[in-house]
Amino acid sequence: MTFREELKTLTQLREAQRGKWDNIDPESAARMRVQNRFRTGLDIARYTAAIMREDMAAYDADTANYTQSLGCWHGFIGQQKLISIKKHFGNTKRRYLYLSGWMVAALRSEFGPLPDQSMHEKTSVASLIEELYTFLRQADTWELNHLFRAREEAKQAGDSAKVDDLTNQIDNHETHIVPIIADIDAGFGNAEATYLLAKKMIEAGACCIQLENQVSDEKQCGHQDGKVTVPHEDFIAKINAVRYAFLELGVDDGVIVARTDSLGAGLTQKIAVTNEPGDLGDQYNSFLDGDEISSASDIDNGDVVIKQNGKLVKVKRLASGLYQFKPGTGEDRVVLDCITSLQNGADLLWIETEKPHVGQIAGMVNRIREAVPNAKLVYNNSPSFNWTLNFRQQVFDAWEAEGKDVSAYERADLMNARYDDTELGQLADEWTRNFQRDAAREAGIFHHLITLPTYHTAALSTDNLAKGYFGDEGMLAYVAGVQRREIREGIATVRHQDMAGSNIGDDHKEFFHGDAALKAGGKDNTMNQFG
Repeated sequence: MTFREELKTLTQLREAQRGKWDNIDPESAARMRVQNRFRTGLDIARYTAAIMREDMAAYDADTANYTQSLGCWHGFIGQQKLISIKKHFGNTKRRYLYLSGWMVAALRSEFGPLPDQSMHEKTSVASLIEELYTFLRQADTWELNHLFRAREEAKQAGDSAKVDDLTNQIDNHETHIVPIIADIDAGFGNAEATYLLAKKMIEAGACCIQLENQVSDEKQCGHQDGKVTVPHEDFIAKINAVRYAFLELGVDDGVIVARTDSLGAGLTQKIAVTNEPGDLGDQYNSFLDGDEISSASDIDNGDVVIKQNGKLVKVKRLASGLYQFKPGTGEDRVVLDCITSLQNGADLLWIETEKPHVGQIAGMVNRIREAVPNAKLVYNNSPSFNWTLNFRQQVFDAWEAEGKDVSAYERADLMNARYDDTELGQLADEWTRNFQRDAAREAGIFHHLITLPTYHTAALSTDNLAKGYFGDEGMLAYVAGVQRREIREGIATVRHQDMAGSNIGDDHKEFFHGDAALKAGGKDNTMNQFG
């Protein structure tokens, strides 16, 4: 409800108490209600699921309507990202948050920094979702609090036109709450474990859960070696588990992203169950590497034999007990994974690739769309790619194919700074700038995300400050490199007490204590130096 509607409701409620609530100011109570629009994580999940569904339909109508997000490892980082988006662009339309399992493992585990192998506490994923939304809700409260303070000042000054204008701004306030695409890894166990964790994540506010087809207890980062996939029936069971969790909690339009690591995964833990030639299990097994045999004498102790394409094949099993796929089958397995996932309840796809190449991604998506015409991707614009080198090499290869003279460039050394201002370097930067637009248009990418950007920005900014502060610059390193820039660029955190809720607390003290309130924001508050 709007502030005006809440005020009317609470005024009537106080009057019904016949004097017992005379100390309660309906305007203050209405203000607190408006500043706390979302009461539970499920309220958030339902609200943001509808946003994602609208955005998916908008993308289907026009690929220019692709969406974006950045991975955030702390609630404050997510909050500041959304405050910045609203400041620079005026709204949060088609801009989300991403919750990376990699960053949870590296930064949020009680074990300390861990590799991306699902060894961190699985409840820390849901905890981070809750933390992110706590900070986003606080951003709403903080922004609205400033509007209410300005409204009160206008009211005391007798400026009714300004009061009406600020009331309209309050009633039409755009929330900082946006969808989170949340990484559940491979589900942290069997389908039941996946269901239980999905419920926790949804209850914390997640409207979109990303699930990958790796083996839970062998899970690896998508950009590392040693990945092991599961048969489709196992993955479908986990997709079902997530859908049941959404439905149980009343988030009927919750979104599931099915991620396949098959492009870089050469191993499987299981031979799929198959009942007849050509069924899903038989298709999965057709990719297994092995040697054709003609008689029982070709079978040694411990060998596993399957029927593959009408022939008996002794499949290759490693010392680890894992089975090996045929070389060069990755793309075919990706296409089958994606079609199968979409036909069995997934809404979006994630194809983990080894490089950011529009043509490669489009080649797979076009094949998928032969079976599922509206297939679309969530794509990892990963910091694991050397973007500069990749795009310079793509330009080099394109020029070479066109017959253009590339003798001035050494392909293996294109990362070198001496190429920064060259024609090749500048064109590569232009291709990088346009990558998201081009891939959305040509390769079916609905959502572009960077998984780990704030991990890197935190390290880089800390390095810059440490270099100057502990060096010759001393205090100037902070003043010139941080605070002066905050002031001049309008970064709200320069008034850090306000950002952390000091003014909100002062206003609450006045609500609760009246004229006896002891406030922190008086004339001796040093934050007043910042206006």
